[in-house]
Amino acid sequence: MGRVKTAVLISGRGSNLGALLAAAKAPDYPAEISLVVSNRAEAAGLDLAAMAGVPTRVLGSMRELEDVLATAGVRLTCLAGFMRLIPAALAERWRGRMLNIHPSLLPAFPGLDTHARALAAGVRLSGCSVHFVSAEVDAGPIIGQAAVPVLPEDTAETLAARVLAAEHRLYPRCLALVAAGRVRWEAAGLVWQAEPARGQLLNPA
Repeated sequence: MGRVKTAVLISGRGSNLGALLAAAKAPDYPAEISLVVSNRAEAAGLDLAAMAGVPTRVLGSMRELEDVLATAGVRLTCLAGFMRLIPAALAERWRGRMLNIHPSLLPAFPGLDTHARALAAGVRLSGCSVHFVSAEVDAGPIIGQAAVPVLPEDTAETLAARVLAAEHRLYPRCLALVAAGRVRWEAAGLVWQAEPARGQLLNPA
């Protein structure tokens, strides 16, 4: 069986896109980044995709998204800094085939301004989570997480940079597990084909 065609949805610089593209260069990586979609024509990540030889599309409206994905024949979709809400009906149709990365240890701090909120709450650990997309924002089953310390001198910007480095390690690992069929979302929740290796889903190196 060939590699799983995967679309990545972005709105900005595409740093997580870069991590996914780098991982997908490995011949044994189970996912192929075959399309990059943005809601913003000026998104820098589109240039990153073009340099990697990956086709790109810019959405005129969210109504186009499902047709764009279907036309490209993609089987998985990764949200990577995509600053648009996925319509509930689309999230349901893509149930178990659409992933998102969020810059907090869900279920803590869903939504926006996660780093400022984490600092205001006085937490000592923050991090990121990869989860399946559901109709409710940042509420789908969690596939993997990575934690980072919150330092006394942190600002929202310094904490964001530390979390982003963890995102770049975690997202490719989680996409690989889904693309390889090692985890899937069924009615009862996540089903694992085999127990993940230690460190694969929590603080991957």
